[in-house]
Amino acid sequence: MDRLPGLIRVLLENLRDLAPLLLVVGFFYAVVLRAPPPEIGTKLAGAVLVVLGLTFFVRGLSMSLFPLGEGLADTFARRGNLILLLSFAFAIGFGSTVAEPALLAVAMQAGTAAAEAGLVEGGEEAATRTALALRYAASAAVGVAVVLGCLRIILGWPAWWFLLGGYGLAATLALLRDTPLLGVAFDAGAAATSAINIPLIAALGIGLASVIHGRRPLADGFGVVALASLMPMLVVLLGALVMG
Repeated sequence: MDRLPGLIRVLLENLRDLAPLLLVVGFFYAVVLRAPPPEIGTKLAGAVLVVLGLTFFVRGLSMSLFPLGEGLADTFARRGNLILLLSFAFAIGFGSTVAEPALLAVAMQAGTAAAEAGLVEGGEEAATRTALALRYAASAAVGVAVVLGCLRIILGWPAWWFLLGGYGLAATLALLRDTPLLGVAFDAGAAATSAINIPLIAALGIGLASVIHGRRPLADGFGVVALASLMPMLVVLLGALVMG
């Protein structure tokens, strides 16, 4: 029962955050289109489900994923086993990204578009294989990014080394070859970091920075998610360059 006030507070915050969007949509239907939205009952029910879903999701993050990521980072860091910590970092990055619905959607759309454009042969089966390859390549890239992010925190490397160099490399690869996968690469980077893995990756970085002497959670703990969104872009662009 002690968690009920917190749940109600999150519900009210989500209603406040969604209110401008609902007001804008309502204004355009009422003033510009001068017509009610089709199936208004279904739309209202969907809006209620969105608010409730966001409420439970945000509350679940604070109760589970954030403490879980920080706690595991704390445990592995205190044991002092670097190999174990980095193995866990890769597993968290890879496993949470494979489960990302946004990445799954982008990969499926990219596979279908590649098959329709004749970039891969084999019809629907080839589209499925392409989507699966993109999904696992992006997930492995995020895993590597989380490992690099943890090493950066442990060794005290500045985040801008990776970000400036990474985005510079991405821009160079994009200029080197006019590939139809350019848009896919940047979309994959955005889709690979979403609702499931961002809380875990962010909590892992903050938790690790909290237990290492001389590191500041605010200055050093953040930035791992930025690396995680950058690495899939580079992997797809490099793959496009190698495969021609």
